[in-house]
Amino acid sequence: MGMPMLGGPISTAGNVLFIGATADNYLRAYNMSNGEKLWQGRLPAGGQATPMTYEANGKQFVVISAGGHGSFGTKMGDYIVAYALPDEK
Repeated sequence: MGMPMLGGPISTAGNVLFIGATADNYLRAYNMSNGEKLWQGRLPAGGQATPMTYEANGKQFVVISAGGHGSFGTKMGDYIVAYALPDEK
């Protein structure tokens, strides 16, 4: 049956879909071609929001508001969380 969601996904030009709308406090990345989960990161509170992406100084970031949701029973908070790929060495 899956989990109820509150918030939407975003997709990138690189064929990656990000979603953090579930009640288990994770932001996840999926390959849009085959549905494979590429990554997940634990959020400090519920991420019932649509993530956004931006580029700064040639680096792409994904940002989500993690504030929780009373109706979902997720941990409440007041966070803005940003993720980026590590710099290549």
